[in-house]
Amino acid sequence: MPSSNARRAKRHEREIVHAAENAGLDATRAWNSDGRSLGEHEECDVRLEAGGDPWTVQAKRRKTVASYLTCENADVVVTRQDRGDNLAVVPLDLFLDLLTDSQDDGR
Repeated sequence: MPSSNARRAKRHEREIVHAAENAGLDATRAWNSDGRSLGEHEECDVRLEAGGDPWTVQAKRRKTVASYLTCENADVVVTRQDRGDNLAVVPLDLFLDLLTDSQDDGR
């Protein structure tokens, strides 16, 4: 029997796939959370397709997330570690809207 963490992770991945499909995108969950089953890197949990472009998703679910990543008064939080790349954190619905808008624009 899989651990409760594994069940929660799979449920989270399925939520992402369903949200993407509801937004009109093609989405596939990697079998056993291993992207190699989709021809991607093993860290890929979900593959989305928007406008013919593949997007790989690494899904992370935590009991709590750092409070600075969930600013109620901003649409996007951009963070980075010292000498690292900037990372944008956006709500999933907004991200999917951006992907579908770019798909509609033919980008």
